[in-house]
Amino acid sequence: MRARLAVRASGVSVALREVVLRDKPAELIAISSKATVPVLQLPGGTVLEQSIDIMRWALALNDPQGWQRDDEQAETQALIDLNDGLFKQSLDRYKYASRHPEKTAGAWRDQGIDQLLAQLETRLSRHRFLLRDTPSMADMALLPFVRQFAGVDEAWFDTCALPRLRGWKHQLTATPLFDSVMQKYEAWQAGDAELVF
Repeated sequence: MRARLAVRASGVSVALREVVLRDKPAELIAISSKATVPVLQLPGGTVLEQSIDIMRWALALNDPQGWQRDDEQAETQALIDLNDGLFKQSLDRYKYASRHPEKTAGAWRDQGIDQLLAQLETRLSRHRFLLRDTPSMADMALLPFVRQFAGVDEAWFDTCALPRLRGWKHQLTATPLFDSVMQKYEAWQAGDAELVF
């Protein structure tokens, strides 16, 4: 989702091929040994296999909303590393707690709060968004994961002691940009007409 957010915000057109991972097309496997999504093959043949790399590629071409700033790169990367590392592990265990019975779902949830969400709540006491008063790459890179976390138990999230984070999530998801990347597409098959995103 974060790759799509950056591509759409940049205005760069790409051919979209929606895949079902339990039925991976040979074309995906041919260009990516990891064969998971997202994957972006550039015209010269270079393949980007990480959503953050796709975000950076798109925003390097065009960043009309000013998501990237040179003076924020280190801080942005630190938040992404924390999100994509320890927090994502806890998020996955919270979402699928029955597969990880060594802790309760509530314990995995608390671990995720301690690892990242409490820090984000504190940051949001200083600015409307994570780094400043306008959205940045950090906001858009972390949004899909915070949204997943909130979606595990929405009733709990709607009343938890993270009011600024709840408002931040709502503000970023209640936008035409977010709505535009949430559209569902049919799974791509060889021979289908090109779908430009």
